[in-house]
Amino acid sequence: MSTGAWVAVVAIAVALAFGLFRMLSDGRFRGTKELHVPHEDHPREPHAWDAVTDALGETELGARATLVQFSSAFCAPCRATRRILADVAEIVPGVVHLEVDAEHHLDLVRRLDILRTPTTLVIDGGGFEIARASGAPRKEQVLSAIPAMDLES
Repeated sequence: MSTGAWVAVVAIAVALAFGLFRMLSDGRFRGTKELHVPHEDHPREPHAWDAVTDALGETELGARATLVQFSSAFCAPCRATRRILADVAEIVPGVVHLEVDAEHHLDLVRRLDILRTPTTLVIDGGGFEIARASGAPRKEQVLSAIPAMDLES
């Protein structure tokens, strides 16, 4: 096999591996660094919600969860994410969906370490970020991120 053929095979293998990685990780919610048990010496501070209200003014925090979506004008997955998050906010009591235009709120994007659109933050009723997903999540993924909060209360 010639060198060119080997280069082509390696390039195809790398592209397939990257595509598989993106398919498996895109839209998956993961816990965030703010998720910890507070105690007397180190109480939690609602950094994520403070950052959102500092940038956008007074907005409504959901009793159970607020789904904060960072999107941009030319982001095709952002439209699908908007529909999914709006559906979840309608069917789950106490959940609010808030969409933020990342292009117009770059300070907030930097402060919350948003690397791509769409990115969805799950903020609990106390204003703490408990999970985030980069990419377009599926409805089941969003719903499974919400029960991590206390839905019985």
